[in-house]
Amino acid sequence: MVLAALVAPTGPARAQEAVAQYVGGGAAPLRPLLVRSTTDIAILAPALEAFVARTPGISLRYEQWGSNALYDISLAGCEGQTGAADVVFSSGVHQMVDLVNRACASPYASPVTEALPAARRWRNELWGITHEPAVIIYNTALVPAADAPRTRFGLLDLMRRPSSPYRGKIATYDIETSGLGYLFAFMDSLEATTFGGLLEGFARTEAIATCCSNEIIEGVAEGRYLIAYNVLGSYVASGHGPNIGVIQPEDYTFFLSRALMIPKGAAQKDAAAALLEFLLSPDGQAILAQNSLVQRLDGDVSSLSESAQRPIAIDPKLLVAMDAHRRQRFVTQWRATFGTSP
Repeated sequence: MVLAALVAPTGPARAQEAVAQYVGGGAAPLRPLLVRSTTDIAILAPALEAFVARTPGISLRYEQWGSNALYDISLAGCEGQTGAADVVFSSGVHQMVDLVNRACASPYASPVTEALPAARRWRNELWGITHEPAVIIYNTALVPAADAPRTRFGLLDLMRRPSSPYRGKIATYDIETSGLGYLFAFMDSLEATTFGGLLEGFARTEAIATCCSNEIIEGVAEGRYLIAYNVLGSYVASGHGPNIGVIQPEDYTFFLSRALMIPKGAAQKDAAAALLEFLLSPDGQAILAQNSLVQRLDGDVSSLSESAQRPIAIDPKLLVAMDAHRRQRFVTQWRATFGTSP
């Protein structure tokens, strides 16, 4: 039997968005496993419950963090300024690569981890667990089918209309508050010839930059926004009403693998490795797929050609996104686009 409870963060843990506790069977004392992650508890809970149920003697504490806050506390743990987690699991994969590059991770290898594609593992210290697309979403009740942008060029055409009904109604992540949003925008800047046009279009239509997946998706569902760009598709698929259309852009679609690291200061490295093994196992992947964290092309709204699929590789190239001077230039350009100031 697995007992799970949600508890509110208190004191210095206010940066946490939520906390859950999973207690398995077996004789006491239970080994405490601390997992810090950006993934919504509701989406990851079935996998955590299944892991605890089949791992006697484990008590798992799950802390949900924003990606920037998770990076900060993980770096502080690495430098001995605070206690380290046993597992760090983040959608901000560029931040995870930086942590590994700073010697903050413990190595681990097994036939399961070594079977991962090269784009989903680095130095036997970082592993990509999920497979999630960055999508365009729209309100199907308020956006005509002919307007639904199937490519970035289609989105540009909408934003260039002289009297656009989409003014103030297009949303995307705020790259300063969302590590995931920064990663997607940065990858766009490297990949897309349309990136400059997108920034121009966002400025022209007074697009909204906001913090979080749920806020964006709920805004589209309620009609506060009509279209949202570069939204993580797994959160859309988790259920936000019948009036949200989902498009995997046909020019290219990024696929993210959330990255897992076992910190060098982890107190329960064996249990952390067991969680890694479970999440990568056929059973673990099946549970993640049921909760949209592993997505296939079958049945998707738009069928992508192989050439349109762009996995975000977990490798040292992502360190470019963490360069302080380059980030500052990028953020300055972003602020000018959205009319924000420091």
